[in-house]
Amino acid sequence: MFGLGWSEMLVVGIVALIVIGPKDLPGLFRTMGQYTGKARMMAREFSNAMNQAADQAGIKEVSKTLNAAANPKKFGADKIKEATGMTKGPATTELSEERQAAKEKMSKAMGDAAIARKAREAEEAAAKAAEAATPESPAPEAKS
Repeated sequence: MFGLGWSEMLVVGIVALIVIGPKDLPGLFRTMGQYTGKARMMAREFSNAMNQAADQAGIKEVSKTLNAAANPKKFGADKIKEATGMTKGPATTELSEERQAAKEKMSKAMGDAAIARKAREAEEAAAKAAEAATPESPAPEAKS
């Protein structure tokens, strides 16, 4: 409190006791407490008034935007959601169902393509193995 240590506060207390006297000292402390309470109440009211003025001026929105900009990953995702109209609600649920159906369709198509590719590779490997297994016959000689 005001940068005073216990020793300084003790000296101030002893001086106040001598100057003011023991009868008036409790009244002085009570009055000081009332003024301190009033000062704190005024500071609290001032702070609340400033916060309300900031809310009305849109400072919180600016602050929120700046905080979001400090985290580019979150800022980008929020702006994309805002631009595409993706907010939580029924539209998002429908979109999620559409995306799930598209995902399943793509997964099935990729699975089918992979099976077809594996079968084609197996046929090519079998054909190569068959070629390697059959001995080459000598070329027919030309008759003259």
